[in-house]
Amino acid sequence: MSPFLLTRQLPEDATEAALRADVLHGLTKSPKTLPPKWFYDAVGSELFERITELPEYYPTRAEREILVDRAAEIAAATHARTLVELGSGSSEKTRYVIDALTDLHTYVPVDVSESALTQAGHALIEERPGLHVHALIADFTGRLTLPDTPGPRLVAFLGGTIGNLLPAERADFLAGVRALMAPGDALLLGTDLVKDEGVLVRAYDDAAGVTAAFNKNVLAVVNRELGADFDPGAFDHVALWDARNEWIEMRLRSRVAQTVKVPALDLAVDFAAGEELHTEISAKFRKEGVHAELSAAGLEQSHWWTDREGRFALSLSVAR
Repeated sequence: MSPFLLTRQLPEDATEAALRADVLHGLTKSPKTLPPKWFYDAVGSELFERITELPEYYPTRAEREILVDRAAEIAAATHARTLVELGSGSSEKTRYVIDALTDLHTYVPVDVSESALTQAGHALIEERPGLHVHALIADFTGRLTLPDTPGPRLVAFLGGTIGNLLPAERADFLAGVRALMAPGDALLLGTDLVKDEGVLVRAYDDAAGVTAAFNKNVLAVVNRELGADFDPGAFDHVALWDARNEWIEMRLRSRVAQTVKVPALDLAVDFAAGEELHTEISAKFRKEGVHAELSAAGLEQSHWWTDREGRFALSLSVAR
């Protein structure tokens, strides 16, 4: 059997259909919205890599610190023979866990990008002869079918990405993850923690304007894919802390009254001056809240690790 397999669980036209549906739905409701998953074309992915290197953006460094310090403990606690990573991207951070899992047989990266899966998968096989990689082209928020691989399994969902989901969406997502797991399998979950408002806002509104460019890139994606005529310069990047919900909101605020046309959808969208287009939430968590959400999904939290400054957490939970 080849050490690298690629399985498509999304139809070839699924991305285009989903974009059309999201744009039509989001731009015709109030307030207007566009989902954050559309940030990540090639340009957006490059911008996000730059964001992770900014002095204001701590989550990536904090999570990497935990992975470096705790990978051996994660391996000892799970003895995983299969590692499933949801939203794997470049698989860069996961290498610390892969290297620590001495009995690892198969790595299952899950992502919507075929090129990212192929590049990362082949690189891992070169680095670790004997490792099998079975990549899935799939949307991790949808229904997944995992390949038949040796247990126990460790499912990793890193980067604090779970914070992009609303509470009800998180509950559905965690229930779906639990359904993929057998008793004794484990979930490694990354969560950004509640902290000083100034630290949080600066992380999403950096002085160099990289996050602003990243936020506006969603407009470029809609322009390119659906023939829209958004002028990114006619929108300002906004990052706000919602203390009640304990999340950051990213928005694009129209600088003028304007009408945007989306020919592929036969749609004209009016924006008032000052009207905001909501593009992302990024929820921040507390230990007791994470424990409660995991428990509701049938997962028992067994370990909780933070970076040395207490900014970010990784939790390990076992399927009951």
